[in-house]
Order: sequence, then structure tokens, then C-alpha cells
Amino acid sequence: MARVLVTRRLTAGGTDPLRDAGHEIVATDDDIPLSAEELATQAAACDGIVCLLTDRIDADVLRAGHNGRLRVVGNAAVGYDNIDVATAHALGIAVCNTPGVLDATTADLTFLLILAATRGSTEAEDDLRHGRWNGWGFTTHLAHDVHGATLGLVGYGRIARAVAQRAAGFDMEVLHTSRTDTGLPGYVADLGELLTRADIVSLHVPLTESTRHLIDAAALALMKPTAVLINTARGPVVDENALVDALHAGTIHGAGLDVFEGEPALNPRLLDAPRVTLLPHIGSATIATRTRMARLACQGVCDVLADRTPPNLV
Repeated sequence: MARVLVTRRLTAGGTDPLRDAGHEIVATDDDIPLSAEELATQAAACDGIVCLLTDRIDADVLRAGHNGRLRVVGNAAVGYDNIDVATAHALGIAVCNTPGVLDATTADLTFLLILAATRGSTEAEDDLRHGRWNGWGFTTHLAHDVHGATLGLVGYGRIARAVAQRAAGFDMEVLHTSRTDTGLPGYVADLGELLTRADIVSLHVPLTESTRHLIDAAALALMKPTAVLINTARGPVVDENALVDALHAGTIHGAGLDVFEGEPALNPRLLDAPRVTLLPHIGSATIATRTRMARLACQGVCDVLADRTPPNLV
């Protein structure tokens, strides 16, 4: 029997693979994030860790675990920029993530933001809730059509492709760009060209040094004044201050964000920005999907502890 730290409360049934394997689960009752010091202390006393994207599994935590008995970290997320993977590999600690299981759910949420940002539903609802709606008007709350629009996907992984499938139902032209030529219809080699052509730009890239502030003032200036920007990837991919400036200046029409640079802290300028829909990182937040994510992360930990190679090994 191994000892596995589960850093936060998971959905019901999420830890079933660990329980079925007979492992001891170390967890807190209050669902309060562990500090860096607490993570390091627990890592030194555990064989495995199941963590969330909000947990910083940095070099200090990994080295503390390596000095003890830590063998594997299972991240209940697709992205793993919260984990120092290079250090983990150097120490022989396996890292697993949860690809595939949240693609459709996150694509659904992406399309929710596409619709809300393009049709201006957030501001319209705000007018209604705060008594600013005086009745139907022919020229009030005018926005832009989603059907027939050109969708530009920045990155073309599983989630982006799921978004493209949904766009087909809206008769949209779909463009995409990625690090390598996909050889598929709609591929655009140059990001700048995609930004100039798209009515809706949706971001689906991992957070790396090359993608940090990928969408900055210069990139926003290339977009149409009628275009909207959607981000369900990682917050730092967008320069939020540049985005707010662009919204106020009318450089672009609107934005829909599910992720933020300093989350859970929010750039206060976003709250006052016009024509923006903000969601609290709920892209994968359905009961079924979060449970699948938890189980896959736990199963990856179980596989490594049983000397099996998990299919979700990073």
C-alpha cells in the first residue's frame, strides 16, 4: 500500500482508483489550498501526489519528495505549467495529466463565450438586471452574427478541433494556426494573417515562454474592430492591460475570458471594461467531466505505483 496526497477535495468517486488499489489517501477536510511549505512536507512523506492546476509543484516540492519516496505526480488538468516537469524528469518522478476527457466540455464553454461576446449578451443582461432596459428597440443592443462568421483558432489541439466541429453547425469558416503545418483545410501559417482575417479569435495554446502575452497590443491591433477574442487556454497568454485598452479604444469589439493572468486575483480593469464576458475558470466544470479528470489523474498515479506506464504520462 502506498501513501498518496490528494491536495484538494475532488468530486464524489474521483479517488475511486486509489481506494480500489488499497492506497492510503492523505487529504484535508477544509479544501483550503496547501502552502508551498505544506506541499513540500507532504511530498517528503508520500509516494504519490494528485494535484490541481492551482497547486505549484515546483522544484522545492519535487526535491523534498525525491529525498523521501515520491514517485509520481498526477495533475487533474490537461495543462501542466504548474509543475516543474524538467525537474521532475531529472529526479525520476513521473508526471501525468488528464488529456482527452475534458475536450468536449471545454469546447462547449468556449462556444458559450463565443456567443456571449459576439452577441453582447452580458451587457444586455446587465442592462435588464439594473433597470436600464426601457423596452424593445430596433437599434438597441445591436451586435454581430456568429453564423457565417470566420473563426480563427490559435492552436489546433483536441479542444480546438472540438470547437471547430461545433462551428460547423453555425456555418462558420474555420481557420487555424499551430506550430507545425497540419496539412488540413483552413491552416494559416502566420498568426498575424489569421488575426486579420478572423471575426472571432479563440485561443487554445499551452502556456510557455513563447506563448506568454502572445496576444499583446500589437496582435490586438491586427484584429478587426468588429472581432472578439476568446480565451479558455491560460490567462497569461493574453496581455490583459492591452486587451482592456483595446476594448476601450474600440480596436476590437469584445472579449470572452474564462482564464486570467493572476487568478484567482482579477485585474480590476477587466471589471470595468466594456463588452467583455468574464467566467471564473469553469471550462471543465461539469460533474461528469471533473469526475473523469479526477479518476484519470488518480489512475495515472496508481499505474506508476504499480510499475505500469500510464497512457497519460507527460
